[in-house]
Amino acid sequence: MSDASDATAAFDRRMLEALICPQTHATLEYDAARQELISRPAGLAFPIRNGIPIMLIDEARVLD
Repeated sequence: MSDASDATAAFDRRMLEALICPQTHATLEYDAARQELISRPAGLAFPIRNGIPIMLIDEARVLD
């Protein structure tokens, strides 16, 4: 079974160049500590689970 560190290593940062915010179409920032992709214009953070970005607005966390 994989642990959390395996999931962290599984995210390919080159994928970030191809992903955009589904709401604003802005570029995203990678937060390695929280395993999230951040859209500052939308005020949302999209989770990365098992190395897969979850780009659903309903799954995103609202930024503080």
